[in-house]
Amino acid sequence: MAPDTPWSLFPMHGIGSGAFAKPRETANMKLFLSAIATSFLALGTSAMAAEKPPIVLVHGAFENDQVWGHVTAKLQADGYKVVAVDLPGRPGAPAAPDKVSLDLYRDTVVTALGKLHRPAVVVGHSFGGIVISAAAEQAPTKIKTLVFAAAYLPHDGDSLVSLAQQDPDAKVGPHLQIEKDKGLAVIDYAARADLFANDGPAPLRAAIPNLILDEPLAPLATPVHVTDARFGQVDKVYIHTSMDQVISPAFQAKMVASTPVRVEYTLKTGHTPFLTDPDGLADAIEAAAQ
Repeated sequence: MAPDTPWSLFPMHGIGSGAFAKPRETANMKLFLSAIATSFLALGTSAMAAEKPPIVLVHGAFENDQVWGHVTAKLQADGYKVVAVDLPGRPGAPAAPDKVSLDLYRDTVVTALGKLHRPAVVVGHSFGGIVISAAAEQAPTKIKTLVFAAAYLPHDGDSLVSLAQQDPDAKVGPHLQIEKDKGLAVIDYAARADLFANDGPAPLRAAIPNLILDEPLAPLATPVHVTDARFGQVDKVYIHTSMDQVISPAFQAKMVASTPVRVEYTLKTGHTPFLTDPDGLADAIEAAAQ
């Protein structure tokens, strides 16, 4: 055994030199070695838990960080450090619509990443996929994996508006109001339950119209800049939502075909799996983090 291994620190009562230990000494040695092995196993398990990457959660348009509540609780219970980013222009991060930009969203995520001590798994939902792509272009070494959860997966020059126009099966378009004088995009109140919780139980469908926020307009129409040398080199995972009314399953598949990812998962939910299947979403994120 190599002299710098832990075992070499303990005398073996002549073992290896041709001597034989007495029976009582052999029994004691077995107990001693068993205790040592148990200690090393415990240390190894603890080290593995400590090595779990941090997870950064980025919400989409018409949402805030509160949507991640149940997912965050599950991930934290499973030993992950979790940061849920609240993008500017929400009640928790106030900013006038004309002060909000895609660059500001990107920088908010990059700032959160800068506070962590190791590369993170960064999850983006819906429009959040564009935001995390911009963050990956800015700070690729701070990201272990990008996880696109029912999210836009862009090419260079894409925006939410340009991508949504390529998705003929999405149902959100007729219900999107543009209030240019206020700088906001607004979802018709009566359509919100069907769009965002078509798979949800009645109490959620009744509640969700009041949870949907008005969205600052400018970031939705701003093209994202990504390159093969930076964004293109970051590991990517996609979580499909097979009942989605906002980003259709067909368009999700088309985006992944155009920008291949390491692995794909599918949840049988609509556009908000963090509300209708939070445990399933958390499990998929944890699988992506491996």
